Amino acid sequence: MKSIEASELIINNRGAIYHLNLRPEEMADTIITVGDPDRVAAISKYFDHIEHSLQHREFITHTGFVGKKRISVVSTGIGPDNIDIVLNELDALANIDFDTRTIKSDLRNLTIIRIGTSGALQSDIPVDSFVCSTHGLGIDNLLNYYQHNNNDEERAILQQFVTHTQLNGGFSHPYICSAATGILKHFVDGFSHGITVTCPGFYGPQGRVLRLGLTHPHLVDRLTQFSFGNYRITNFEMETSAIYGLGKLLGHQCLSLNTIVANRVSKTFSKDGNAAVDILIQKALGIIENL
Repeated sequence: MKSIEASELIINNRGAIYHLNLRPEEMADTIITVGDPDRVAAISKYFDHIEHSLQHREFITHTGFVGKKRISVVSTGIGPDNIDIVLNELDALANIDFDTRTIKSDLRNLTIIRIGTSGALQSDIPVDSFVCSTHGLGIDNLLNYYQHNNNDEERAILQQFVTHTQLNGGFSHPYICSAATGILKHFVDGFSHGITVTCPGFYGPQGRVLRLGLTHPHLVDRLTQFSFGNYRITNFEMETSAIYGLGKLLGHQCLSLNTIVANRVSKTFSKDGNAAVDILIQKALGIIENL
């Protein structure tokens, strides 16, 4: 098997992958991703024991145990471009032999769960509540750089979405990917379920107007009004579709959980988003421990 060149798989002097600064043995099979580097410690403070604590740039990792469950918490930073780095490097740690630079014959399947914040797009999803994403629908273009396919339901949702929003051609070629149903079924009580739209930015791509005009001034309304069968768009943020898409292509089980800190329909914002996130962290860890 041909080895992967040094320019494609960058390993530093301590034998760790470049951006995450992790060695394979320092990563668990169950991984929680967070956008905010400060949220790593906000989660690992609930660990019974921390084995490894590492940092390179915005990428912080704490690996330890909750009960008998070994978990890594990894900060990704904001946006699908960072998810491209993190998902590919997590998979490389699991499935590439760093000594030979070859893909392993026996591949590891990781469980990757995002705990993040988001803006609700439905009036009945209040701030400080929780959303579990059934699908990640990307208007960020990342997955279009990789060969990928959709099942019949995903293709139908995507076709209706493009027709409804007119977000196709030019700068946007939307894509969609489903959550891992084997994990999703454990996150029902206390969660709204729906489609999460992933945007390539926080302001214009999410319909915010400060000083610049928008090419899609009615985007938020169109997202709020979209439905397909029992599915509707519940929220939008900046990572979920990239995690779902790359995770599925690489054979991993992915899920995205969000604390709603803003409701774009009612124009409300959480008065204490950190407290709401902490409740989600504790709730999620209680479930993850038993997966």
